[in-house]
Amino acid sequence: MNAFQKTGEKMTNYRWTICAMLFFATTVNYLDRQVLSLTWDEFIKPEFHWNEVHYGTITSVFSIVYAICMLFAGRFIDWMGTKKGYLWAIGVWSAGACMHALCGIVTEQYVGLHSAAELMAATGDVVVVLATVSMYCFLAARCILALGEAGNFPAAIKVTAEYFPKKDRAYATSIFNAGASIGALIAPVSIPLIAKAWGWEMAFIVIGALGFIWMGMWVFMYDAPSKSKHVNKAELDYIEQDKYEEGASPVVEEKDEKKMPFLQCFTYKQTWAFAAGKFMTDGVWWFFLFWTPSYLNTQFDIKTSDGLGMALIFTLYAVTMLSIYGGKLPTIFINKTGMNPYAARMKAMLIFAFFPLVVLLAQPLGTFSPWFPVILIGIGGAAHQSWSANIFSTVGDMFPKSAIATITGIGGMAGGVGSMLMQFGAGLLFVHADETHMTFMGFEGKPAGYFIMFCICAVAYLVGWVIMKALVPKYRPIVLD
Repeated sequence: MNAFQKTGEKMTNYRWTICAMLFFATTVNYLDRQVLSLTWDEFIKPEFHWNEVHYGTITSVFSIVYAICMLFAGRFIDWMGTKKGYLWAIGVWSAGACMHALCGIVTEQYVGLHSAAELMAATGDVVVVLATVSMYCFLAARCILALGEAGNFPAAIKVTAEYFPKKDRAYATSIFNAGASIGALIAPVSIPLIAKAWGWEMAFIVIGALGFIWMGMWVFMYDAPSKSKHVNKAELDYIEQDKYEEGASPVVEEKDEKKMPFLQCFTYKQTWAFAAGKFMTDGVWWFFLFWTPSYLNTQFDIKTSDGLGMALIFTLYAVTMLSIYGGKLPTIFINKTGMNPYAARMKAMLIFAFFPLVVLLAQPLGTFSPWFPVILIGIGGAAHQSWSANIFSTVGDMFPKSAIATITGIGGMAGGVGSMLMQFGAGLLFVHADETHMTFMGFEGKPAGYFIMFCICAVAYLVGWVIMKALVPKYRPIVLD
């Protein structure tokens, strides 16, 4: 019997309150990320005369800046500490989100025009200047957003490792990670309406301000479990049960843990396995996030501010909410078979890797109704979020707590690089397909381009799983001497 089971004290459950805070932070994170994708095609594109290359450039640069920042964000969180590090991260990204609203003002001043109507009526060389200047303005704001958002997952994964035993971490991660789906779910029924009523600038300001509200709550609610007045001895013993099971001392302060040198992190196959899994799959989720609204407009002439457009996007991300159960599957395997956490997660991830294959049918069935591709993409998105919850948890399985945020950041960087390649490639592909009337599997133009991208998305998870399994076939936790 474990020590946490021996106490007669009724256990508090404050860890789930902290998990709820991580959920809300991730929700705000994805709301801020979604504002551009839900406003560019209908509101921003005609004002600044953009095409898919401009948008693809912005999303790809966001991805690579996010990737580079992720490499250092994890180290920053490990150095600064969870509480202060998370505050810095969300403060920076909220400021960056609000700064998007200034892009129109800066562009108007630069070209000497004074209203959105004048911008849209521009012709000739002025159009090129408008598109270029506005793109660089958005790139600047997007880079600040990426800088801050890079800290969300390293901080959240570190908090999860602090507040949950290994067997519960994937489930807790799947709960807070569902904030991505909730954010994407709320976005289509709020952002287009705000943009239509008060302008696209106000959409960035309203959504960006939510992060500052979260910061005020985090200051008063978070402390390390051993220091929190809301966590009693019974809950603390439950949180730290892995120490008892591993025969370690029941009280080990994190500040006493040996730190892993940054370059040493790259000497482990476990690091490369996590990075490879993120590289292969993160771009799929971001492609769905950034391009689905434009896909509906391009292929079905459905705008995000239309009732049908909002209903379709809402349904897509409602389907992804099925992922909340994805993190529970490894716990079921562990409890029923006694397998180690890594083996259980890899088994679950293999199952989830097959579900995105349904996206292969999105384009063929889209000829009958837009609801078919939306539902199939939603299933692919749910599989991604389930995969994501488990791949994040493999870091806590294999690395000491002092290195978790750093390793998460390295993997996040790899995922950002993969996403950058996918977003930039998608923008070029769509313009090329449209200009050359490219054909693929019976589809022509941009629909052919989307079909190619859906094929890439469908097989990415199986490829990623095979690479991870080849690098780390069995459970091998890292122990620092």
